[in-house]
Amino acid sequence: MKQLEHLQAGQQILFSGEIYTGRDAAHKRMIELLDKNQPLPFDIEGQIIYYAGPCPAPPGKIIGSVGPTTSKRMDAYAPRLIREGLRIMIGKGERSTAVVDAICKYNGLYLAAIGGAGALIAQCVEKCEPVAFEDLGTEAIYKLTVKNFPLVVAIDSQGGNIYNKT
Repeated sequence: MKQLEHLQAGQQILFSGEIYTGRDAAHKRMIELLDKNQPLPFDIEGQIIYYAGPCPAPPGKIIGSVGPTTSKRMDAYAPRLIREGLRIMIGKGERSTAVVDAICKYNGLYLAAIGGAGALIAQCVEKCEPVAFEDLGTEAIYKLTVKNFPLVVAIDSQGGNIYNKT
């Protein structure tokens, strides 16, 4: 993760490693667990969450389409999770001021994935395993091992922001 801290807004990368998926319903449940002083289903410290809901795998494939979800839908939850140790989020679209502030304060990153390219992104997934909230189906939390996942640094830890045109 240290190698990602130097990245600047606008840079393109190919990421290889482990990431977790999670969308609205999973984020809501994680916050509910934190509110009850219960542990999260995985150690969030220093982790990456990809705002995606993987489609079921077709025969002979590891995973189905796994394109990014609009990130603003997680903005109500993200500052708290960043404070708890989440360091990198992957999604698409702009983020709220509260999320950008938390990214800067806690030395995080927001990476943009290519919207509409879920089938292409699925080719980067080498392994997919359920982690928590399996009753949510595609909105459950999955742990993915990815190789050469194409991303753009959208918001860096210094507040550089590809969506901010000023």
